[in-house]
Amino acid sequence: MSRIAMLQMTSGIDPDENARSISDAVRAASDGGAEMLFTPEMSGLLDRDRKRAEPNIRAEAETPALDAARNAAAQAGLWVALGSLAVDTGNGRWANRAFVIAPDGSIAARYDKIHMFDVDLSTGESWRESNAYAAGDQVVTVEDTPLGRLGLTVCYDIRFPALFEALAQRRCDAIAVPAAFTVPTGEAHWHVLQRARAIEASAFVVAAAQVGEHADGRRTYGHSLVVDPWGEVMLDMGGERSGIAFADLDMARIAEVRRQVPSLENRRKIPS
Repeated sequence: MSRIAMLQMTSGIDPDENARSISDAVRAASDGGAEMLFTPEMSGLLDRDRKRAEPNIRAEAETPALDAARNAAAQAGLWVALGSLAVDTGNGRWANRAFVIAPDGSIAARYDKIHMFDVDLSTGESWRESNAYAAGDQVVTVEDTPLGRLGLTVCYDIRFPALFEALAQRRCDAIAVPAAFTVPTGEAHWHVLQRARAIEASAFVVAAAQVGEHADGRRTYGHSLVVDPWGEVMLDMGGERSGIAFADLDMARIAEVRRQVPSLENRRKIPS
């Protein structure tokens, strides 16, 4: 068994406060016997007012949440999948960047979100992530985590099967899907998409999410999930409050599912 912890957050516009929440979660995860903690998208800052946010979006080495997570991980001897942070790339654009931090505090992997959330919802919400953020262009996995080979994605990536196909072909044992899903899209699609991606990849999906009313005025769906390779929901943290929860993952379940339904082996190239 591999025990993981998941932080469901209501991140705000104060980077230092968010950094403290992450440090507290690392300690709580360690105290609860977890080997790895997962946090949501935009753990360090969630602010839709880009003019107000700009002074708080800094280079990687100057980002409070990353510094806090690395220090706390090293003190606790814990792996941390830091869902994502807004990072200044230095070329006039930001990156929505996920990190995996090793138990010595070093950065084991980075992943820049590939698919930008550019949508107009029927509720009147309009989002243009690409106006400020540069899209990533690399598929990223990290080996030898407590969950084996871990694939990295961020939020809106969940809607693009080709990315998960690439992760499945790399034989990921688990895939992280940190998110800040809107309420309307979450109610319609969150659970079915997470379950589908777990089934397709025959892998665990760990989806730490933002939840509730945020200081910038938005509402997020919550329902942080752990889904097993058969598509069964092992943990659902609900849509009401932030906090930490634990799940015990039987990694032998992956091989069992892949024996029953060997879809990774049976895939064929589809003619265009």
